[in-house]
Amino acid sequence: MGGSAGTLTLTALLYLGLCRGLWDQARAGTLPKPSIWADPGPMVAKGSPVTIWCQASLRADVYYLYKERVYESLSMKTSEDSSDRVSFSFASMSSHSSGRYQCAYQRGKSWSQQSDLLALVVTGMYNAPSLSANPALVVASGGNVSLSCSSLWPSGSFHLLKERGADVTQYLELTFRRETYQAVFLVGPVNTSHGGIYRCYTSYKSYPYLWSRPSDPLHLQVTGVYREPSLSAQPGSLLQSGDSLTLQCRSETGFDRFALTKDEELRAPQRLDGQPSPNFTLGPVSSTHGGGRYSCYCGHKLSSTWSAPSAPLDVLITGMYEKPSLSAKPGPSVSWGENVTLQCRSEIWLDTFHLSKEGSLAPPQVLRLQDTAKPYQVKFTLSPVTSAHGGTYRCYGSSSTSPYLLSQPSDPLELLVSGPHWYLYVLIGVSVAFVLLLSLLVLLLVRHRRRSEGRKPAASAKVSEDRGLHGRSGPAATAQEESLYEVMKDTQPEEDTQLDSQFQAAVSEDPQDVTYAQLDYLTLTQETSTPPSPQPGEPPDEPNVYASLAIR
Repeated sequence: MGGSAGTLTLTALLYLGLCRGLWDQARAGTLPKPSIWADPGPMVAKGSPVTIWCQASLRADVYYLYKERVYESLSMKTSEDSSDRVSFSFASMSSHSSGRYQCAYQRGKSWSQQSDLLALVVTGMYNAPSLSANPALVVASGGNVSLSCSSLWPSGSFHLLKERGADVTQYLELTFRRETYQAVFLVGPVNTSHGGIYRCYTSYKSYPYLWSRPSDPLHLQVTGVYREPSLSAQPGSLLQSGDSLTLQCRSETGFDRFALTKDEELRAPQRLDGQPSPNFTLGPVSSTHGGGRYSCYCGHKLSSTWSAPSAPLDVLITGMYEKPSLSAKPGPSVSWGENVTLQCRSEIWLDTFHLSKEGSLAPPQVLRLQDTAKPYQVKFTLSPVTSAHGGTYRCYGSSSTSPYLLSQPSDPLELLVSGPHWYLYVLIGVSVAFVLLLSLLVLLLVRHRRRSEGRKPAASAKVSEDRGLHGRSGPAATAQEESLYEVMKDTQPEEDTQLDSQFQAAVSEDPQDVTYAQLDYLTLTQETSTPPSPQPGEPPDEPNVYASLAIR
């Protein structure tokens, strides 16, 4: 064995006693333990080279490599420019090289602790097992999948490994069926980290580091990671035999892989083979090519994750059977808002019928045959008819055994939709007028109620003020109010002017005087009573004027 970093000298210490003594000193070492790893990796194919590296955090004088259960060791003296790590190389991996390794180093008279164990496995010692996925290689995010590793030989252990991935769970069960030994690994709930390439190996319990050849790679793909794309057909999804078909998978920007599946129904696809273009050219279609149910996915290069599937698109091939007939009842001319029935009828046995409208992007309407008596027919009801229903219709027939192969189209039927009858316009006008009138009445009622609610607080405040003023006038004022009334009846304008002048003078002289007014039959009468004489020493009181107004 040879090879090192820089100028290194490899010395094999074959003396059992010396090696055992050195290893015992390493076990009792006080210096920090080194790190150990294998290049290109800890799993090496039979006959391939491998290098084991040992690296210390301090400058070391000598490195030692030990193999478990073998009291032989390899030592490596270091040079000045490469004292932090050394390499131990194996030119050809064999069964003798497999096992678990540790390394240590010496600095002066001090020893380091032992490194962690490195398991070096040699593969290719036995026949390869087989690896399969159930239910499919493509699994939706959050779902579960079982990976089965099978071997014809009674192996003691099964190993499932994933490229550039985390450790896989241990096998769920080990069974023997039909002269085959099988281990089942349950993977899930699946997320993006589970997508990738898997292989499985077998080994015997007595030789745990001698493994079989790897199984064929199994590529597990995860869907539902991104938003679903849309799938469309050009020139359309209803084609005649011989027409060219192109399916377009449209998605958000940034995707550079597109996959197309056919006739998967509710099952997950068995595999997804991507291409860089979103356009899938299927060429001329025929009775054996092109017809079916399609979905598409989008993803990224060098990735095992995909979007959710697009909505399914049915591609139908016509011209396979004799054409049915199409008729309208009560007739091809119908008024807006009425009902019309389109009847598709076939003289040969067809159990499914399709109704399509010329220029419509919607898929054809489909009805299954209910009455098996001849003639074979179904009825498509359009209710209520609007202007959107007008156009040219055709119908087709198909068999449930070949759902994507249709008959020749029926003769075209043009459905004419006339405008609404005059009474519909009247009804609409009356309804609009009624709604407007009702809204106006509600608005007036609300306005009247708000005004009434605003007057009540003002009137209450006025009465309270008047009562307060009246209470402050005293007994003399009360007697004066009771003795003085003016009733005005059929007065002349001059009297009105005189009374008005007296009224204003009375108000201006004493702001505390109170005036009441009430209309009585729109007739004004005037009465005057002399107030009682004031008591000696009191100033004479001014008269209070009351006017009663009422309307009959």
